[in-house]
Amino acid sequence: MSDLSDRQKKILEAIIKEYVEMAEPVGSENLVGKYGLNVSSATVRNEMVNLTEMGFLAKPHTSAGRIPTVLGFRLFIKELMKEETLAVVSEVAIKQRLWDSRRDLDLLLRCAVSALSDETRNLSFAVTPDHRIFYSGACHLLNNAEFWDIDVARTALRLLDEMESISGMLSRIPQEQELGMLLGEELGYPSLNNCGTIVVHFQTPRGGVGSLAVFGPVRQNYGRVIPILRYFRDLVNELGRGW
Repeated sequence: MSDLSDRQKKILEAIIKEYVEMAEPVGSENLVGKYGLNVSSATVRNEMVNLTEMGFLAKPHTSAGRIPTVLGFRLFIKELMKEETLAVVSEVAIKQRLWDSRRDLDLLLRCAVSALSDETRNLSFAVTPDHRIFYSGACHLLNNAEFWDIDVARTALRLLDEMESISGMLSRIPQEQELGMLLGEELGYPSLNNCGTIVVHFQTPRGGVGSLAVFGPVRQNYGRVIPILRYFRDLVNELGRGW
């Protein structure tokens, strides 16, 4: 558990939600009423300074507002995030989309990454136990402001031509880890410091372990994306029993 006060946690949570929604540095003025903080704007500003000094927020050079750091996002995911429940109608639709491909691993994973990218609006990957890679959804990257920078977009798209780099990146998440993330500098590419990937593992009946992952901005609706990714993991495990 972090050493933040309840008030600091509420302010950090509000800032992250606002930043995820608006993709712009967050000021104190619109947080108080919108997120029911029950404190003054001056108090929020003071706490934002404190959170910046503690490393949970950063101040861009061109703005008076603040943006969450990777440390801030990780604390949010670990302690503050509320996972959304995937609607039953969505679960059924996804399962129907994958059902006809269930008897062939490659076909199932191709369908899975296509559906996963559509559901999360991210670039999605699947890695087989023998390290073959399927992906879908590169077009979704350009819907995020982070990828309007040509260097960021070029580096991200170059990864798709270097499959061994993707496999190596995802393999850094231990197979026994239920869910793993590489955020910002952890990716190992300076141009991708505002990007991240979320990874889960699936198992084949013969004991092989593969990976499913989404790649996009660090500025991500984790409360929505994580349960979707887990559902796809569970679905691949379920449908793959007949291999």
